[in-house]
Amino acid sequence: RGRLFMLQTRNGKRTAAAALQIAVDLVSEGMLTKEEALAKIDPKSLDALLHPTFEPKALKNACPIASGLPASPGAACGRIYFTAADASEASKRGEKVVLVRLETSPEDIEGMYASQGILTARGGMTSHAAVVARGMGTCCVAGCSEVAISEKAHTLTDKSGHVYREGDWMSLDGSTGKVYGEALPTIEAQVSGNFQTIMQWADEVRTLKVRTNADTPHDAEVAVKFGAEGIGLCRTEHMFFDEARIPAMREMIVSNDVDSRRRALAKLLPMQRGDFKGIYKAMGGRPVTIRFLDPPLHEFLPTEEADIRALAKEMNLTYDALKRTIENLHEFNPMLGHRGCRLAVTYPEIAEMQTRAVIEAAIETRQECGIEVVPEIMIPLVGEVKELEYVKAVVDQTAKEVMAERGVEIPYMVGTMIEVPRAALTADKIAECAEFFSFGTNDLTQTTFGFSRDDVEGKFIPAYISQRILAVSPFEAIDEAGVGALLKMGFEKGRQTNASLEVGICGEHGGDPSSVVFCHKAGLDYVSCSPLRVPIARLAAAQ
Repeated sequence: RGRLFMLQTRNGKRTAAAALQIAVDLVSEGMLTKEEALAKIDPKSLDALLHPTFEPKALKNACPIASGLPASPGAACGRIYFTAADASEASKRGEKVVLVRLETSPEDIEGMYASQGILTARGGMTSHAAVVARGMGTCCVAGCSEVAISEKAHTLTDKSGHVYREGDWMSLDGSTGKVYGEALPTIEAQVSGNFQTIMQWADEVRTLKVRTNADTPHDAEVAVKFGAEGIGLCRTEHMFFDEARIPAMREMIVSNDVDSRRRALAKLLPMQRGDFKGIYKAMGGRPVTIRFLDPPLHEFLPTEEADIRALAKEMNLTYDALKRTIENLHEFNPMLGHRGCRLAVTYPEIAEMQTRAVIEAAIETRQECGIEVVPEIMIPLVGEVKELEYVKAVVDQTAKEVMAERGVEIPYMVGTMIEVPRAALTADKIAECAEFFSFGTNDLTQTTFGFSRDDVEGKFIPAYISQRILAVSPFEAIDEAGVGALLKMGFEKGRQTNASLEVGICGEHGGDPSSVVFCHKAGLDYVSCSPLRVPIARLAAAQ
């Protein structure tokens, strides 16, 4: 009767590269508008264009020995090593390396940088290993509880009982979470001209800005290449774990008086200033938000007896005295302990050194390169406005002294990271003192749910999802009913008392498409995510 009925449909299955080709072709042929074409591409599929993948035939014939959380996408193949030092040494010998740990800590940074891939038995999608790996663009499978790792014996045992030893080959698929006990060939990512076309269309449409989380000049350069409009989070603690720097950091921690701490911090000042100059230059005048020291101090100290004895000798201390200091610094729940702005309140000389490094670097970058920098200093973990007032006074006084010494005036901003519920509830008061808010949605999710991101994902979150208690892990996509409500409340209350307040998010949710949509609807100025997730956020913001 002249009517056409579609009885059933299927989505056309295609690779990411094909999806971009189809979208560009359909616009070129006048079949779609640019906006319609952008809406037909899954932002998450762009990951496949930005990371190595396994050779399809080899992958088809391979059988995984275990499966964990797909914490950082890509494919990695290398010989396994169980300590950061061994991984680093193997990399220097020209070997491809996979770092295997029960869980990583900031002390493992050097080995993580040296590795093609990282495998941990514990931790979730926002664990240390996952967050750092995504920032570096390194493949990572986290929370792989199906394998038994003995860091002491340097072995990995799979569920069949097969034992893998140091130097054995292993392959990781960070996009699926699968682990293979053999060497699989990889294919490097290819970014086509269509990718640039789609990104250009996305930038023409979107209003939400996209920044990056970057701690090194290299990460900043990668992010700029992928279209980042600034840095939303520069974590200064990652700058202190280099072999040349950790001794001065440890000297500062074990110091018993202010003068001793200042002497140790004076050794760190030129290093931190140099880091900031490198980042400012890489960003070319784009906004840079620098978070002051955040983690608890025990993370910078060794835990093994041999390492403690070596450090005691180096620091001219007795073993017992250093052991006592380490035990005193240990915390049962470091996430809720002596960290964030609490460090700056207890030891304001740390904030003084970091402010000096930030301002001096900005002045020198302007003088040497002609790049105008407006540093954004972020005070972490504020829950009471008086905390921010105290630390901001230290920052302002130090900045004033530096500018007087240099004979140069430069603008800068001081703001805070909103990551505990009380900060969102009292955001109107905090905004009277802050020039910007950045929502740390990783910690805000932890403190709102009472979930530890390092513990829950491999344990009960899968059961919650299978039983439909949760639709998705709240560490992957913003929990709009709870965490999202606090975010909106904090944003709205902050703007009530400070109409010019700049507001963004810098948690890992900044690279999740559904969370980007939520931030757009909430009216935020920007999202910030890992460098290789910037294109995903740009496309999601356009959609």
